[in-house]
Amino acid sequence: MLAACGTRSSASVDPVAGAQPFQPPAAVAAKKSPADIVVTADDITNRAYVSLGDISVNVSKWTIFDPDPTPAKVDDALREKAASMGADAVVLARYGTVGLSFFSWGSLDGKGRAVVFQK
Repeated sequence: MLAACGTRSSASVDPVAGAQPFQPPAAVAAKKSPADIVVTADDITNRAYVSLGDISVNVSKWTIFDPDPTPAKVDDALREKAASMGADAVVLARYGTVGLSFFSWGSLDGKGRAVVFQK
């Protein structure tokens, strides 16, 4: 019965103010592996990139028996969302605080900017 327990996550994307729609080349448009996505709290200044948009995720516990959400789990959710967008990295990653709510035994929010590196 406890094997069915686990965390859940949700995500959303907000475009960067004034950003033009980005059409990645066909080679980049393919979905990337989340394991290949870099997540950093800092900006990447040694490579040029184009911002795809600001993303936010929420990782929550289903039951009281599940482990508390951690920044590592939020990083995984950010990687998943960024990979589905065709991004190479998530920069300026930020984390909220773990909290309880009426609908969750605990949740943790995360935000960042999905970017694709220019060649």
